[in-house]
Amino acid sequence: MTRIRFSAASRPRHISVISVLSVVSVVVWGAVTARAMERIVVDKAGHGFVLEKSRREFHPWGLNYGNHGRLIEDFWNSEWSTVETDFTEMKRIGANVVRVHLQFGKFMIAADRANSKELDRLAKLLDLAERTGIYLDLTGLACYRTADVPGWYDALSQSDRWKAQGAFWEAVADRCRESPAVFCYDLMNEPFVPGGPRKPGDWYSGHLLGGYDFIQFVTLDPAGRPREDVARDWTRKMAKAVRRKDPSRLVTVGLLPWSKEWGFLSGFVPEKIAPDIDFISVHIYPEKGKVDGAVEVLKKFAVGKPVVIEETFPLACGIDELKSFIERSPQASGWLGHYDGQSPQELSRLRDEGKLTLGQAMYLDWLRLFEKLGPKHRGD
Repeated sequence: MTRIRFSAASRPRHISVISVLSVVSVVVWGAVTARAMERIVVDKAGHGFVLEKSRREFHPWGLNYGNHGRLIEDFWNSEWSTVETDFTEMKRIGANVVRVHLQFGKFMIAADRANSKELDRLAKLLDLAERTGIYLDLTGLACYRTADVPGWYDALSQSDRWKAQGAFWEAVADRCRESPAVFCYDLMNEPFVPGGPRKPGDWYSGHLLGGYDFIQFVTLDPAGRPREDVARDWTRKMAKAVRRKDPSRLVTVGLLPWSKEWGFLSGFVPEKIAPDIDFISVHIYPEKGKVDGAVEVLKKFAVGKPVVIEETFPLACGIDELKSFIERSPQASGWLGHYDGQSPQELSRLRDEGKLTLGQAMYLDWLRLFEKLGPKHRGD
């Protein structure tokens, strides 16, 4: 995930006090919605999503979740009320999907053994999602805070690391398989195949954003294999692990923009991995004056499967340019931005008090746009 934390440096190129009446109305409405929750599947044309039983169209319109720059595992045990409040607010402003990032080191005690306490907490999150009527994009294998990554994990060979990653996905999918609230499993955020050998244990980019490293290599040495073949083999193995426990759920991968101009050639070529996943996810942050370029990048991901813009935000462009990008993305069947624990009302109050930071101003602009465009892009 390209989490946005503006009190630190800005992300280059690409990359979280509601009134009592408002809370009550959202909880009641969310409960009604939750009773009607159905699994999401790809439509017959293969271009979008529908509810499995009713066949009504479903357009993901959502948010990557964090709270003041924190990872969810940092606070969901000690501050569960914060999670509940944030989900209620995200639903109130129009989100039907929330992307949650699960850290490998929190969920795996050993290469073949999951942490039952964290799985129990995940089950509690599923229950909250069902009660609020929000679908979850569960992104796994995250190692964003590398200090939290177990030493034994980074010492594994590629083969053993892939086995441990498969064990993670089997454990998560097994715990989630009965819930209607899972929109999809995202196998990894921004995976990368290197062009040549890397040092032992050097699985991460080394580029920190707000203290986090969002890019992870799936091998340390392609060993003469084409990069796209490594990406395809890894994707296939992870998808099979998920489907062993939850065979009918949607699977995707959170991809970097495939663009030489933007400097992102990860080895994960959309058409090469498409046969093993259900839809394509891409992270695109338009740059100022380059909305046309962002639109062209998006077109490269239209390879016969639904496309979801899983991350976008006015990070390197103005809010009007982001709006233009969203409106000019007919290839997309869904859009996800960011939420960091502050509601539009709270941000507006800070603005009125003259206390709004630059980063908060970007969030305020984005959340206002998110509310405004929601009815159209959800298909209300």
